[in-house]
Amino acid sequence: MFQHQPVMLREVVEFLAPAPGRVFVDGTLGGGGHSEALLRAGAGVFGVDRDQDALDAAGVRLAEYGNFHALYGNFHDLRALLQAQGVGPVDGILLDLGVSSYQLDTAERGFSYHADAPLDMRMDRRQSFDAKELVNTWSEQEIARVLRDYGEEAWAARIAQMIVEHRARAPLATTGDLVRAVDAAIPRKVRDRDTGHSAQKTFQALRIAVNDELAPLGQALEDAVSLLRPGGRLCVITFHSLEDRIVKQTFRRLERPCTCPPGLPVCICGKKPSVGLPVRGALKPGAEEIAQNPRARSAKLRVAQKL
Repeated sequence: MFQHQPVMLREVVEFLAPAPGRVFVDGTLGGGGHSEALLRAGAGVFGVDRDQDALDAAGVRLAEYGNFHALYGNFHDLRALLQAQGVGPVDGILLDLGVSSYQLDTAERGFSYHADAPLDMRMDRRQSFDAKELVNTWSEQEIARVLRDYGEEAWAARIAQMIVEHRARAPLATTGDLVRAVDAAIPRKVRDRDTGHSAQKTFQALRIAVNDELAPLGQALEDAVSLLRPGGRLCVITFHSLEDRIVKQTFRRLERPCTCPPGLPVCICGKKPSVGLPVRGALKPGAEEIAQNPRARSAKLRVAQKL
């Protein structure tokens, strides 16, 4: 069962302001919780997801709404997806960049280090490349780079070394195999004093690499802004610092695109702002929401409005 407790729902609805006649895109449909709130207000919604399980579940959940349209695809390709549907400028776009509770809790998907399951981690199961292929075929240097760049893992080099040593004896086939390689790399005294799971950063890094989550994100945000009508808003929810940094920097660049040297009396580069920021910085969930949904604790919401 695809369960979904939408994160920062009140804030998203407040900033998008759904109403009859307005059209929105939920670029990360998931379980459909955010979309349902928009549909209840009478708005139309195009829900996009690369996980067919999510599309199937949301299709059932939202079947009563005639103004809901499900689209298989990646929000990185949002411009092409909407053009194929003949959709013009929209009133708002939501991107919730977190892994869904369904994906985490379904052991066979291989996202969780809490259960021994096939080493998969694909959001789109039509994709052939998975975490098993990555850890068993990439070089030790490439694996270390992924763990360092995408997981900010201090033990990246040592973990990569252990992965390569383990696969020399037998391929890493399950999440349990990967956890054992990580545990072999990190000294016991370090693991004992660490508050989180020893493999948390490794799993995050491999998931990001398998699903190519970061490299296309900046351009995807710019494309999303281009799809908004003037006054339309883009809401982005992130769950770790790497994503949030890209969102923050992209919004700042779109708000202040001028590349003229400091001190010039007038702008001569001709670059004009394309967005304003209705709220400065990132909003975070309140204590009540975190108590009800602990997975929301690391969420941050940033909002841009097209000029």
